[in-house]
Amino acid sequence: MHSSAVFLIEFGAIILGLGLLGRFAGRFQFSPIPLYLLAGLAFGEGGLLPLGTSEEFVAIGAEIGVILLLLMLGLEYTASDLVSNLKTQYPAGLVDAALNALPGAAMALLLGWGPVAAVVLAGVTWISSSGVIAKVLGDLGRLGNRETPVILSILVLEDLSMAVYLPIITALLAGSGLAAGSVTLAIALGAAGLVLLIAVRYGRHISRFVSSDDPEKLLLVVLGLTLLVAGLAQQLQVSAAVGAFLVGIALSGEVAEGAHNLLAPLRDLFAAVFFVFFGLHTDPASIPPVLLPALALAVVTALTKIATGYWAAKRAGVSAKGRWRAGGSLVARGEFSIVIAGLAVTAGIEPSLGPLATAYVLVLVILGPLTARWTEPVALRLADRLRKPAPAVSERPETDAGSRPLPQAHKAVDGEGRVDRA
Repeated sequence: MHSSAVFLIEFGAIILGLGLLGRFAGRFQFSPIPLYLLAGLAFGEGGLLPLGTSEEFVAIGAEIGVILLLLMLGLEYTASDLVSNLKTQYPAGLVDAALNALPGAAMALLLGWGPVAAVVLAGVTWISSSGVIAKVLGDLGRLGNRETPVILSILVLEDLSMAVYLPIITALLAGSGLAAGSVTLAIALGAAGLVLLIAVRYGRHISRFVSSDDPEKLLLVVLGLTLLVAGLAQQLQVSAAVGAFLVGIALSGEVAEGAHNLLAPLRDLFAAVFFVFFGLHTDPASIPPVLLPALALAVVTALTKIATGYWAAKRAGVSAKGRWRAGGSLVARGEFSIVIAGLAVTAGIEPSLGPLATAYVLVLVILGPLTARWTEPVALRLADRLRKPAPAVSERPETDAGSRPLPQAHKAVDGEGRVDRA
């Protein structure tokens, strides 16, 4: 069969399969991300039916998927919003980073993977899934709850930290020496800071330049600008995803809203391709050896995320119920954990890191909606049981033959169990 025909058949089957999996997940109201990962495992290295002709195109589509994920994330916020959140909520962000990044770093060091893998796995366990959490909050009708701004503030701070974290990871994975790595990192952070400064001061002018009443022209300009900046960012050793994120921040108002509506279907398509691509490069046989560490890490970091949300909501004056809801809502990991792990897999620093990240995300992307729903009632029920005093046990006073109570100070029991007077 002609290679182009094989490509069309394979890629068409992938897209159709993803659509059916998405519909199945929507029917049962859970995130399709684990199904996409499982589909990649089934058709990748060591899977049931490995792909051939379409794999290169899937790789390019996956890279575009990452860029669009970060672009759409940037469109959700303005630069002033990010600066404001950073000023008011940074203590919650620091607690979030400490409680959730350290377990990942510790696990990598315990497994003997080295410091670079430790920094990567720290990011995998640190960043919650904005997409999954936003969907869960909407499904549970909690968007107007008092704890929701706290949850969103933590997610914003995590997203903002990506603009610093990803250039660091890029420099570390490049394997440069200390001097060269420091220069690369300085360039990366300087470029990110410059774009953020331009977004704060001149974002209105950029939006005016991009703005168009014609949806077709708006789509082409925004997408072209994003891919151009992402490519330039990657050339400067800044992650392409960070470049896309900063473009999203620079756009605001009606332009951001219009671009969001136009790009949402493209984002969903290429993001799904990205998850499949990650699964394609993970051998299913490599997951069982790391399943136990992944489960242990999932349990620990689910608890640390609950603690993070509880503390942040308490600091904001939210009631006990809202604190538990905030903590349970933050548990899900997803797209950005896979993005970070994908960078490490591409660099080839540790073969087992990709399978562990896959298993870890699969567990928490399934567990996250459950903890969002049940953390509050379970925690409050346990708290009620702990507060409830134990019923007093009334002891019937022991009596002698005349049924008179014996003074407790003068009771004695002989070797045959009879009560005698002292």
